[in-house]
Amino acid sequence: MVVKRFFISISMLFFGGLLLQAKNEVIDHGQFLCSYYYCYSKDTIKNDEKGEDLLFLSIGKNVSKCYSYYTYQSDSLQSTEDGKAKFRALFKEAFKREGYLTNSFPHRRMTACVYKNYPQNMMTVTDDLMSQYYEYSDSLGVQNWVVEGDSIKNILGYNCQKATCRFRGRSWTAWFALDVPMSDGPWKFCGLPGLIMEVYDKGRQQYFCIKGLQKDAGTPIVYDVFNRKRIKIDRKAFLKSKYNYFHNQNSIDEATSGISLGLSDEKRNYDLIERE
Repeated sequence: MVVKRFFISISMLFFGGLLLQAKNEVIDHGQFLCSYYYCYSKDTIKNDEKGEDLLFLSIGKNVSKCYSYYTYQSDSLQSTEDGKAKFRALFKEAFKREGYLTNSFPHRRMTACVYKNYPQNMMTVTDDLMSQYYEYSDSLGVQNWVVEGDSIKNILGYNCQKATCRFRGRSWTAWFALDVPMSDGPWKFCGLPGLIMEVYDKGRQQYFCIKGLQKDAGTPIVYDVFNRKRIKIDRKAFLKSKYNYFHNQNSIDEATSGISLGLSDEKRNYDLIERE
C-alpha cells in the first residue's frame, strides 16, 4: 500500500507539473570558487550513521551555483556509453567486495543543485527523484539571521562572527567572514554580510564547513550542464514525494527493479534537510 501511494504521488508530480525544455547555457562567469565539506545523518535514530559529500560553490557577479562534486562525477561518468560500462564494472566490483549499499565506487550524493540569482532575489533548484528531473523556485532573503558580534572563531585563516536563525524547520548556527564580503554560502544559505564559512543545525545532523576558497578566472557557470528535460513543480510537493521515497526506499526499489533485496520491510528513519 505504501508503494502504491508513492507511485500515485509521483504520478501527480509528473502530470501536474510543467515540462521544461532542456537548456544548457552559460548564466554567469565564476569570480570565486569555494569547496565545502558536508556531513549529514543518514538515520535520525542511529545518529552515528553519517554520509559525507564535497560541495562546490561557484560565485559569479550575479549568480552562484552550488552542487555536489561526487554527484557531478557520477553523472559525468554515466553520460556516455563507455562511461556507463565503466560505472557498471566499478559497481559490480565493489558489490562483490563489500555487498549491497557499498560506497566504494563513484556514486551520487546530494542531488540538489542550487542557483542563487541575486538581481532577481530568487533561487532555482534542480533535483531529481527516480530518474525524473525537476525544477522549482525558492526565495532569497528568508533566513532571518541574528548576528552575535561577541563570538569569534577562526576558520581557514579568517576571523568569523556567529549568527543564528530558524530556517525550514531547523535551528541553524553560522560562522561568516566579514573579510570575504560575499553574501553567499553552501546549499541555500545566504544573507549575511560575509561568506558563510561554517553552518550546522542543532544536534549537527547537518554540517557544512569550508575547505577551500580561491579566485576564479571566469570559468563559465552553466545551468544544467547535462541538458536534461525537467518538470517545473512546487517545492513542498517535491519534498513530500522525496520524503516518502526515502522513508520507503527499500520497498520502492524492489518494486521498480523486480529484484528482491531482502530489505522490503525495513523502514528508514531519514530526515530531509528541509523539514517544512
